[in-house]
Amino acid sequence: MDYKKYIAEKLNVEGLSKDELYDLIALPPNTEMGDYALPCFKLAKLMRKSPVMIAEDLKNSILADESVVSEKVLSEVSAVNGYLNFKINKGDFVRSTLDRIFKEGDQYGSATEGVGKTICLDYSSINIAKPFHIGHLSTTVLGGALYRIFNFLGYKTVGINHLGDYGTQFGKLISAYKRWGDKDTIEKGGIRALNELYVKFHQEAEIHPEYDDEARAYFKKIEQGDEECQALFHWFKELTLKDVQRIYDMLDIRFDSYAGESFFADKMQPVVDELKEKGLLVESRGAQVVDLEEYGMAPCMILKSDGTSLYATRDMAAAQYRKDTYDFHKCLYVVAYQQNLHFKQFFKVLELMGKEWAKDLVHVAYGMVSLEEGTMSTRKGNVIFLEDVINKCIEKAYTIIDEKNPDLENKRDVAQKVGVGAVIFGALYNNKIKDIVFSYDKVLNFDGETSVYVQYTCARANSVLQKGGIVKEYEVPELSLEEIELVKGIATFPETVAMAAEKYEPSCISRFAVDVAQKFNKFYFNCKILAAEDEKTKNFRLALTNATLQALKNAFTLLGIGIPDKM
Repeated sequence: MDYKKYIAEKLNVEGLSKDELYDLIALPPNTEMGDYALPCFKLAKLMRKSPVMIAEDLKNSILADESVVSEKVLSEVSAVNGYLNFKINKGDFVRSTLDRIFKEGDQYGSATEGVGKTICLDYSSINIAKPFHIGHLSTTVLGGALYRIFNFLGYKTVGINHLGDYGTQFGKLISAYKRWGDKDTIEKGGIRALNELYVKFHQEAEIHPEYDDEARAYFKKIEQGDEECQALFHWFKELTLKDVQRIYDMLDIRFDSYAGESFFADKMQPVVDELKEKGLLVESRGAQVVDLEEYGMAPCMILKSDGTSLYATRDMAAAQYRKDTYDFHKCLYVVAYQQNLHFKQFFKVLELMGKEWAKDLVHVAYGMVSLEEGTMSTRKGNVIFLEDVINKCIEKAYTIIDEKNPDLENKRDVAQKVGVGAVIFGALYNNKIKDIVFSYDKVLNFDGETSVYVQYTCARANSVLQKGGIVKEYEVPELSLEEIELVKGIATFPETVAMAAEKYEPSCISRFAVDVAQKFNKFYFNCKILAAEDEKTKNFRLALTNATLQALKNAFTLLGIGIPDKM
């Protein structure tokens, strides 16, 4: 049962809808006061009474409702200092929560709200022939989590890897390859070998600026369909995708479309033509721009003075294509906050063009990730490859596991799940907009707010169930505080998933997992499970352990993190 919804339905406040009441109902910090509370302070102006009087009147009104008495959902309603407090019938609450989890299993927390609606999700969006580095971590795992979350809520989610496969950098690579490269070295070295060529080009171009002119000429040849340049361009692309797929496999990331910038090269002219027809294009120093001064923004450049397109032009063409192809409910762009202005500009231009669906474009901004070693630069060559970070975490995890449990079977498989999970969780635990300094020691801490802590808790629960048996049939005994708090924790999962989708914030689920793991460990240490005082209590505690494990598995599945059976 959704207890907040039940309470909201039983309350009558003139001027407030049931949904507005639902949003006002909160979890009190002190559970002795109640399980739910309605703060009446925000109602004082509306009802022209003191919060204390409002709480008292609402209490009398709800207690006079015969259905509230007969249904026995609420065990107590009280008015205290302007708060209307509700205590629920604990036995029914516990039973309904556990029964729902057992009934829904892997689907516990899912919903059908998105059925018939499509979400386009633009994430990861790597650059061809450039290294997949630590800076790509957030967009990749944040997008991957949102992809699973929206699917879990019934949406048809289209994962799009908008490849950076257009621009003069490809001319630079061709110039560098023809001057210093050879096929065997590049085939063996893959993206790292290509990156070395890219770095060398920039070093040499500082001495020989004419190399930049040559690079622009090569890129123009790509655009014009030159056979040799096109072949090299596609080869660089194949090598990059082959390399990055290895990382996507490790992180369990999937895409439905790899339509990158080059795909939209022939789709930009209609956008430019429409902007001209609607009188939105103006000339500025030879370039074609849309003036956005009225909206507090710099002009959005559409065409350079030489007639070439820019990111905004291509992104507008891509947005129109996605609307025409997928008829999206929302189109999300998981891109760092440094691009805030870019998205505001091209969203506004589409709105000015009369695209009613421009309101459905959302920039899901996130902070930067760096290692404790410092910042990076692709051009200078000081990049930290994401694959190296993941492999280092796996190796560190293996060392820790080997020390803690040397006889553990499949230590390599467990280390893989622990190491990869630590990398993902490290990027998804805090609010997405925060900058992250990645620390190997912190993400692999067995006692901290980490994925390892949650995984270890699941292994502990799994061990209890292996010894005591998986129980789904039970009676509710007299409940301890630890048992009630644990049930209350796992019962919030459906609304946590909904909130994660609404806020585009997978950290809601990460924090849920840590919170439930902490509550389970309190229950585990304070309540005897296998050595319970009687069979009824033992069965119930095994059932609660089973339900907790299911809720944590569902949470980690949405984040893209595996859970080992043993650790």
